[in-house]
Amino acid sequence: MDVPERTRELFSEERSAEVVAASFADTPDPRLRQVLTSLVSHLHAFVKDVELTEDEWSAAVDFLTRTGQTCSDVRQEFILLSDVLGVSMLVETINHRTRGTSTESTVLGPFHLVESPPRALGDDINLDGKGTPCLVSGQVTGPDGEPLAGATIDVWQTNEDGFYDVQQPDVQPPGNLRGLFTADEHGRFRFRSVVPRYYPIPDDGPVGQLLAATNRHPNRPAHLHFIASAPGYRPVTTHVFVADSPYLDSDAVFGVKESLVRDVHVVDDPARAAEAGLANPFHALTFDLVLLRADRPPPEASR
Repeated sequence: MDVPERTRELFSEERSAEVVAASFADTPDPRLRQVLTSLVSHLHAFVKDVELTEDEWSAAVDFLTRTGQTCSDVRQEFILLSDVLGVSMLVETINHRTRGTSTESTVLGPFHLVESPPRALGDDINLDGKGTPCLVSGQVTGPDGEPLAGATIDVWQTNEDGFYDVQQPDVQPPGNLRGLFTADEHGRFRFRSVVPRYYPIPDDGPVGQLLAATNRHPNRPAHLHFIASAPGYRPVTTHVFVADSPYLDSDAVFGVKESLVRDVHVVDDPARAAEAGLANPFHALTFDLVLLRADRPPPEASR
């Protein structure tokens, strides 16, 4: 009986990655072939590096299974896992490189609404009147300093207790601490809000268990979310972080970038306070945003 000729190398510990990667050689999509080949290469190298035991492999499968089972219509535990491993921020950073030419981006987060309530410039987005009032202002420009008249600024944040409105539907009014603003003819915007507070990410599931097992806390430093956009420019999704907040150097999702940290100042100016509709003295935060032009290629990675 003739033995059929072998056309592929058989599996071995030494050549495991190469053997498995070869099975993807006929993948029609070249990008999918590249991604799977690289994934197998790094995954097998990891298993060999730590000499993964069968019990550890079983525990990993169980962890991933429970992570999937924790997901629901209002919770995505796998994204949370990606967040705490720094993968979400790395993907965001790679896909929105700036090389110092525009505002740096951060993760969108799970509490953005598709349609924030439209507000007029100067409006108060703090609908329940709780917390420490704060005037937030800034300007949206292009990379050469050109003001972007009519730019859209979408903002949202937590209340003084560290919760978003959707987390407390029976406590906070709908749309609390959210707003969609249109910049004036100089690209400037302003609104009244409250000084945000640090808060924990959900830690009652598998990701929380991972944080506990590695002696990591679940907290994020105080911040406001922004999405700025203008016709002909690349939108940016980002945060502004409060300079004196705890956890700036240990954000659970690695979202802090030095360029996004700002001081919240106490301003003693009766005339300005009256103009803003705030009691004097008042807190103020300034955050300018710079957008890249859409018709220019994004900056490449530093080498």
